[in-house]
Amino acid sequence: MADRILVPYDGTPQAKEALELTFDEFPDATVIALYVVEVPDGRWAQLVGPELQIPVSEKAEEYAADILETATELATEYDRSLETNVVTGEPDDRIVAQAEAESVDLIVIGSHGKEGISRVLLGSVAETVVRRSPVPVLVVR
Repeated sequence: MADRILVPYDGTPQAKEALELTFDEFPDATVIALYVVEVPDGRWAQLVGPELQIPVSEKAEEYAADILETATELATEYDRSLETNVVTGEPDDRIVAQAEAESVDLIVIGSHGKEGISRVLLGSVAETVVRRSPVPVLVVR
């Protein structure tokens, strides 16, 4: 049984389903909702790596807070508490790094269907997290 669960949360229906499933299936676990403010891929990210924490604009911080507020409201509907965290960087890198930093037992992530044969079943972020995660990953479709 997982005691600490990380749920990457971006406000999409898939992320909401992942959070709901976590509340339903793991009633005694500590749940952490993570929002990643995406930094465009480029030389900056290549030079400094996934541990990068770039200051973000006030608008980006407000948006992240609004998204995580919807996760907190969902937790209230389930009569659950929820830890929230905002980080910056490449989503797949930051999710894996946060799983290690928070010592979680499980990542529950929503799948994002994308166009193209390779993305029919699993979104690129979810796919990368599954491949690189140090802990089990449950993908919710």
